[in-house]
Amino acid sequence: MATINNLYIDQGSTYTVTVQVFGDSINPLDLTGYNAIAQIRRHYASQNPSANFVATVSDAPNGKVTLSLTAADTANIKYGRYVYDVEIVSGPLAFRAAEGIVTVYPQVTRG
Repeated sequence: MATINNLYIDQGSTYTVTVQVFGDSINPLDLTGYNAIAQIRRHYASQNPSANFVATVSDAPNGKVTLSLTAADTANIKYGRYVYDVEIVSGPLAFRAAEGIVTVYPQVTRG
C-alpha cells in the first residue's frame, strides 16, 4: 500500500521534496534498478496532468525518491487542491509508492 504524504507548494517557487519508499512498514525498499514517475492532477479522473514532477531515485539503497518542479512549473499550476502519486517502475513491474493531496498556494509577487 502506498504511503500517504500531503504536499504543500507555493505557486511560482522552486519545489523539491524527498519521499521515502518502504518495503514494509519499517524498512526502506532498495530501489536499485528502479525508476520513478510522478504527476499532479486536478482529480483522479483528470485526463491530463497539471504538472509532471521530475522524479529521481536519489538514494536507491535507502528507498529515497526526490520530486522537483521548477518555479515556472509551479507558476503554471492554478492555485487549489490536487492529487498526486509516485509510481516506481522497473520493466513490466510497477507499483504506487506514495500518494496524497497537493495544495498549491497562490502567488502574489510576479516579476
